[in-house]
Amino acid sequence: MGLLQRAAETYDCNQDRIGVYQADHMPLAPAGHMLTRASLEIVINANGDFLSAIALDKKDPRIIIPVTEESSGRTGGACPHPLCEQIGYLVPYNTEKYENYLAQLQKWITFSGGNLKLRAVYQYVKKGEILTDLQRCGLLELKENGEVKDGDELVRWRIVGLNDGEPEACWKDKSLFTSFQQFYTNERKDAPMDFCMVSGEYLPLAKQHIKGIVPKHGNAKLICAKADSYGRFTVNRESSTVSFSASQKAHNALSWLVEEQGVYSGDRVFLCWNPQGFPICHAAGAFVISEEPTFEPTDYRKQLLKTLTGYRSQFPDTATVVIAAFDAATKGRLSLTYYSEFLGADFLQRLYDWDNICCWYLGKNGIASPSLCAIVEDAFGVLRVENGKTRIDVDKRVLKQQMQRLMVRRLERGMMPEDIVASLVHRASSPQDYRSPASTQRSDLSIWRRLVNVTCAVIRKYRYDKYKEEWSMVLEPEKKDLSYQYGRLLAVLEKVERDTYGADESREPNAIRLMSVFCRRPLYTANQIEKQLERAYFPRLSVGSRTYYKNLIGSILEQIHQFPQAQWNLPLKETYLMGYYLQRSALYTSRKTETTEQTEE
Repeated sequence: MGLLQRAAETYDCNQDRIGVYQADHMPLAPAGHMLTRASLEIVINANGDFLSAIALDKKDPRIIIPVTEESSGRTGGACPHPLCEQIGYLVPYNTEKYENYLAQLQKWITFSGGNLKLRAVYQYVKKGEILTDLQRCGLLELKENGEVKDGDELVRWRIVGLNDGEPEACWKDKSLFTSFQQFYTNERKDAPMDFCMVSGEYLPLAKQHIKGIVPKHGNAKLICAKADSYGRFTVNRESSTVSFSASQKAHNALSWLVEEQGVYSGDRVFLCWNPQGFPICHAAGAFVISEEPTFEPTDYRKQLLKTLTGYRSQFPDTATVVIAAFDAATKGRLSLTYYSEFLGADFLQRLYDWDNICCWYLGKNGIASPSLCAIVEDAFGVLRVENGKTRIDVDKRVLKQQMQRLMVRRLERGMMPEDIVASLVHRASSPQDYRSPASTQRSDLSIWRRLVNVTCAVIRKYRYDKYKEEWSMVLEPEKKDLSYQYGRLLAVLEKVERDTYGADESREPNAIRLMSVFCRRPLYTANQIEKQLERAYFPRLSVGSRTYYKNLIGSILEQIHQFPQAQWNLPLKETYLMGYYLQRSALYTSRKTETTEQTEE
């Protein structure tokens, strides 16, 4: 019950958001109400006369409507919502639904003392002219027998003539919210009482629970209303006893949180929040968000520490952070696939620790920690070509499972999964698999380069987790790692050939085309590439460039020869990619300066 308790607590701590519509924000629905999306808006006057109607965009924000227990969780039957309802309940041809709607609305009008807005809606619907009016406006298509072709369009009401002629939206009227709550409390006064596992009090129990917490899974319920039909329980109360008020608070709070801050991965949604409303970064999102990228490791650490300090200054250490993930097991069942709680200080420290190690140079974004989504895409995605452009496509089932897996490792200080590391390294070692649609020779460097960057960040985290090694993001020419030195050599061999290319050259250097072979047989492949360079490319370089590159290759080979000869041609470890990246970056950023200095000497 931890999730429902925290959700109900969230509802109680955000009273100022209940029923309040704000631009770019979803309102928190009051108890006895839910959020849904309307398809049509009908405008009537205070006498119940039709004035106009419009079709609503599917992207319009969801609205608050009053609901009963039966209607909020309905999957069939004739259980009408009290006010805003589907066309099928507002037309006379479906007698049971129509009469039930009018009877329930009439009871509410009587209890409220004849509320004018409710009466206007009642009078209009009772005329039975809604199909004719909507058809005249071109908003409805009828079958041959005169029935509506699709009766699930939900109608919202706007009343004109009750407030100086200004049309009033029923879905924003707080007085109607309060009126319905009072009416429905009176309707449920004889409901059975029992111990509520959420509030810890004896209260009227809920018979049904709201569906559609996650809009993508509109019919899925978090709590089944018929627990006696499944498993070992003989009656509902044996599985759980949740009061009506606690159920309404918790479900409405979760629906609001999903809409406001849910992070989707495939069909799974991740939540990360503080019940008291303190702002907090998302467990599946970026810890550092900065408009100014940094390219120095020391500056990145300062940026991390500044972010940590900033969050801690706004977020009490003892405050709770709740993390939950939801997915639909079936169309009607919403599963809680992950749930955990952390103290604020511990939560922030764990995100800081991950981003402090799992980071690398990410192109124009400078040094940063790659997003969990980027890691999954690069490790498990498939290259697609659409409209002449290449992109990475990941199966939704894989994406949501692996995203949750990485999020849990991040939060619970788990080790970077070895299968993810292996997949990334294999893909980063095969640049020829990332071909541009315009050429069979040239790789798509934008995708492959990003892959290498992400892979280096993941390797850095993996080596720290498994071996407690801290790998620098600055080139170390004397690094005592054979694979690292071979990675440096590969970068130099690539750069030598690239320096001979003209502006219109489209093919990739031999070092890139043979990269997958190089990481399996490094010494053999390096010798083959160097022979080609000596024969075809070194002669095309200036004397200064030839001298510079040969000296650099010689210094790298000196480092390699410090290792036993038996290891020289063994398959490389994943660390060769870090040596490759850092040496390549150094060549592109400092080559000009070094050449100038050697010429002067």
